[in-house]
Amino acid sequence: MTIKSIEKLSYDKTIGILNNNPLGRGFAHPIDIALHDEEIFILNKHPGFTRVGVCTYDEQYLREFGTYGHADGQFWLPTGVSVSADGQVAVCDEFHHNVSLFSNDGQFIKQWGEKGDGEGELDGPSGLVIDDNDDVYVVDQNNHRIQKFSINGNHIASWGEYGMDSGQLNQPWGLTIGPDQLIYVGNWGNDNIEVFDPEGNSIRTIGGPGEDQGSLRRPSKPAVDRDGFVYVTDWGNERVKVFSPGGDCVQSLRGEATLSQWAQDFLDANPDENNERVRSDLMPDLPDHFNTPYLISTQIESYFWGPSSLFVGGDSKLYVLESSRHRIQIYDIN
Repeated sequence: MTIKSIEKLSYDKTIGILNNNPLGRGFAHPIDIALHDEEIFILNKHPGFTRVGVCTYDEQYLREFGTYGHADGQFWLPTGVSVSADGQVAVCDEFHHNVSLFSNDGQFIKQWGEKGDGEGELDGPSGLVIDDNDDVYVVDQNNHRIQKFSINGNHIASWGEYGMDSGQLNQPWGLTIGPDQLIYVGNWGNDNIEVFDPEGNSIRTIGGPGEDQGSLRRPSKPAVDRDGFVYVTDWGNERVKVFSPGGDCVQSLRGEATLSQWAQDFLDANPDENNERVRSDLMPDLPDHFNTPYLISTQIESYFWGPSSLFVGGDSKLYVLESSRHRIQIYDIN
């Protein structure tokens, strides 16, 4: 699949800094992102510091909620976050095999789900999205299917089966609902995006395995803009890919991150750290054995490293979450 070049995305800014503490601004191996009104919800997965952090585009850090553990309102291996139209926040956990529901300010409401392979049971849920009717679509990762629930946990429908063919699922990860009301699923194990209608009928497949620029390798999550362009965190290739409504890959991004205001504040307060950074080569010539996307990304600070999720905001911006660099790269959608 060749790329028909379109500059659909242009770099805007970066938000983020590592924070290995349960409180305060910053992220700790963030795994998923959602937006509601002007607030950005970041789900952090780092053991001991699992939480939902809330900030704004202008880098105001507002609050956090959820803690590490096994009690109500706690997370162990959280994987997905979504916010309903009225502001309720849902989080799925692949260790607890459940979904926890919170108010917008972080008050625990309820949780539902249990491990199994029957209807309404979950095995390693890895992503979720809430539609305009407050129904929740959950990626039932290890059962290779999608399940639909009411926001209170009542099972409505299930679809999907394990396989490598078009319309089949293999360790699916994140998902989104497009403006066309179709369900776009990051089909991690099959290196593609599977698209379904709300009843679970297979519509089309985007991407696929391979070595060319339009191929995917372990895609984690898709997002769709109002014009039907599909954005994919191509996790295994450390890139973000952009597909046209017709399925052609039109742009491939490696990442262009700059310092966030939070990072600059840290350097301003720690001049020794800042001096070391000034002396560092942030775009080094790499030895020949650094020849994989992963190894290259570990050495080039501006590149994506562990792009785990993304979200199309109502402000015509694409928010790309990086787990390994604990930040969000933001792009204008042209």
